[in-house]
Amino acid sequence: MIKIKYVLFVFAWVCLVNYANAQFSKITWTPDGNGYFKFKDGGIVKVDPRTYNETLWISAEQLTPAGFTKNLKVQSFDISNDNQKILLFANTAKVWRYNTRGDYWVLNLQGNKLVQLGKGLPAQSLMFAKFSPDGKLVAYVSGHNIYIEDLVGQIVRKMTMDGTTKMINGTFDWVYEEEFGCRDGFRWSPDSRSIAFWQVDATQTKDYYMLNTTDSNYSRPIPVEYPKVGEKPSPAKIGVLAANGGVIKWMKIDGDPSEHYLTRMEWNGNNQLVIQQLDRKQQESRLIYANPDDGNSYTFWAENDNAWVDMNTDNPMGWNWINKGQDFLWISEKDGWRHIYKISRDGKDISLLTKGSYDIQDLLAIDEANNYVYFSASPANATQLYLYRVKINNPKENPELVSSARLEGMHDYAISPNAHIARHRFSNHNTAPVTEFISLPDGKPLNSTNNIAKKLKVNPDINVEYLQVTTDDNIVLDAWINKPRDFDATKKYPVVFYVYGEPAASVVNDSYGAHFNFLYAGDMSRDGYIQVGIDNRGTPSLKGAGWRKSIYKKIGVINIRDMALGAKKILEKPYMDKERVAVWGWSGGGSSTLNLLFNYPEIFQTGIAIAAVTNQLFYDNIYQERYMGLPQENKQDFINGSPISHVQGLKGKLLYIHGTGDDNVHYSNAELLLNELIKYNKQFEFMAYPNRTHNISEGPGTFLHLQTLYSNFLRKNCPPGAR
Repeated sequence: MIKIKYVLFVFAWVCLVNYANAQFSKITWTPDGNGYFKFKDGGIVKVDPRTYNETLWISAEQLTPAGFTKNLKVQSFDISNDNQKILLFANTAKVWRYNTRGDYWVLNLQGNKLVQLGKGLPAQSLMFAKFSPDGKLVAYVSGHNIYIEDLVGQIVRKMTMDGTTKMINGTFDWVYEEEFGCRDGFRWSPDSRSIAFWQVDATQTKDYYMLNTTDSNYSRPIPVEYPKVGEKPSPAKIGVLAANGGVIKWMKIDGDPSEHYLTRMEWNGNNQLVIQQLDRKQQESRLIYANPDDGNSYTFWAENDNAWVDMNTDNPMGWNWINKGQDFLWISEKDGWRHIYKISRDGKDISLLTKGSYDIQDLLAIDEANNYVYFSASPANATQLYLYRVKINNPKENPELVSSARLEGMHDYAISPNAHIARHRFSNHNTAPVTEFISLPDGKPLNSTNNIAKKLKVNPDINVEYLQVTTDDNIVLDAWINKPRDFDATKKYPVVFYVYGEPAASVVNDSYGAHFNFLYAGDMSRDGYIQVGIDNRGTPSLKGAGWRKSIYKKIGVINIRDMALGAKKILEKPYMDKERVAVWGWSGGGSSTLNLLFNYPEIFQTGIAIAAVTNQLFYDNIYQERYMGLPQENKQDFINGSPISHVQGLKGKLLYIHGTGDDNVHYSNAELLLNELIKYNKQFEFMAYPNRTHNISEGPGTFLHLQTLYSNFLRKNCPPGAR
C-alpha cells in the first residue's frame, strides 16, 4: 500500500524496478544547467554531458573537516544562489522511511572554510537545512523545532518553542509523509525575511505500539504515531515567522483542520502564500491565497470528484509559475483524463494544454523560451512511457513525440533546469537499461558514440509476451506472460501469478526486469515456470480516470474479480497446468494474494502473501479513506474487501510472512488473520521476522532466509518443470 515513487521497500521486483527508475531521475545539475555533478573519489566532479569529461569541483580534502582523518560521506548538497557556498548533508539516519536527518556542513568556496551547523544541538538531528535566498542564513529543523543560523557569526536561534513528538514544526508525521510525500515542512520567502511552515498537531493521534523483544531481556514498546482509517486527521496549520524573530502569524484557512489536509504550500511572491487544501475524503481540492501579514485567505480555484481528486504531483515542492507569475501549470483529471492546464493567477482563465483522450504521467519541464512544456505519456499503450511536448501558448490537438518511435518501451528523462539538456534512459522487457544525454528541443544525442543507438542490446534469452485479456465481464486487462527458456507448447507448465492490484502501483510495465522474481532462489524460467502479471481496474495505468477510480469503495472486490477472471482466461492456454497455479504478492499485493486464494480456490491452489493488510480497518486514514470512503458511512465495504472476512474459503496451501517491526502495515494484521485461520481449522505456514520493517530487509541473513523460505515453499507446493 506504499507509494513506489516515495520509498524503497521490497514488495516485488517490479516495484524495485520502478523505484530504481525514480532514483535514476535524481540528478544534480550545475547552476547553468549545462552539466551535472557526481561524487567521485571522496569529492565532487562536474561532468560535461557532451564529452563526459570530468572536472574536479570539490576535492576530498575540501570535504575533510579540521581534526578529521576522513572526508565527509556526503549524501546530497545544495548550492547558494551566489554559487559561493555549498550546503552538505552527511552522517544521515532514517526518519520513517527516508534518511532525512543527519549533520549539515557549509563549505565556503572563498577560503575553503568548512563549518558544521547546529552547534549545541544533538548530533545527527538536523533536517531539511536550506539556504536563505540571499545566502546569509540557513534554516533547519531539529527536535521538531525550526532554527535559523547566521552564517557569519554562526549564531543559532530557536524560532519555535513548542516542538515535541506530538507538536511537529517544519516537518510532518508518519502519515503525511507516507501518503502525501510531505517531508520538508518549511519555505523561505523570496526576500529572505520570513519563513512559512507547517505545524502538525498530533496530540490526539493514537500511537501504535510495536514491541522490540530481541534487544534486551525485557521487551520494549516502540510507539508509532499512526491514525487508523476512521480516525480524524491530525490538524495542520501554516504559520509565518520573521527571520529576526517575533510572533508567529497563523494563516486563517476556512474549514475544520481536523477534517482537512494542507498538502502543498509555497510563496507566491514576497507577500502571498499559495496553499492546497483537501477535505478529509479528498473529494474537494481548493487552491488558496493567504496573506502572511494578517493571515487572511481566500479560495481562487477548486475542483471536486465523486471518488477522489488527483493529488497533482508526488513531489509537493515548488509551484509551476509561468509568464512572470501571471499563470501557472496544474495537473487535473477534471475532464476524465490526467491533463495539464494553464490557469491564470486569479483562477479565472483556464486552458487545456494536453488535449485528447489520453493521460499524462508527469510534467517534466517547462521551457518558456521555446514555448514548450515537456511531459511523459503513452497515448497508444499504457504499459509504455515516452517524452512528449506541447506549446504553452496555442497548443496543438495532438502532442508532439520527442522520444524515438522505434524504441518501444519505457523512456525515463531528467531534464536540466534550462530545458536544454536531458538525461535519457530507455529499456523494455528484453532490453537492459541504456543511457544517453540529449539536447532539447531537437531531442538529438549530445555524443555521437556514447548514445543509446550505439549501446542498445537485446537479451535473446527473455521470452516475454505482452498481451491484452478480455474477461467474462468484458473488461480488457493488460498482462504479460514470461515463458520458460526451453518452452514447448505441447507440454504443460506450472503458473505463478505476481499481483499487486491497488491504486499505488501497476505490475504490467514494458521495462527490463518487470517480469523477474527476485525472491526466487534460482531462475524461474530455466526451472520451467510460467510467470504472469495482470493489471486490474484501479491500478494507476494511463487509461483514464474512469479506469483508475472504478475501484472506489471496492478495493478487495473489483480488483480481485478482475485478476481472477483475467487469470481464468489466461489459464485457458493449453500449455498452462491448471493443477499447478500459484499467486504471490507483497503489501497490497499480499492482500490481493489472500483474497484470491480465499475467494477463488478453484483457480489458485498455492499462495505466498507478504506484509499484507488483512483488515482494511487497520490501515492509515489518508490512504484508506481516499480510496474507500469513511468507515462511519460505509463500513461494510471495508469488511467485504478484507481478506480476514473470507478465510473460510481457503482450500489450498498458504505461506504468510510478516515483520513484527512493520510501521506501515502493522504486525497486528498477521496475528488477527492467524486467529481467524485457527478458528476455522485452516492449516497454513507462517513466518514472523523479528523487528523487521515492511521491507523485511534488516539484520544479517534476512534476505537469504526469506528467499530460501519463499523458494522452498513454492517448489514444494507448486512443483516446477514441464509435464
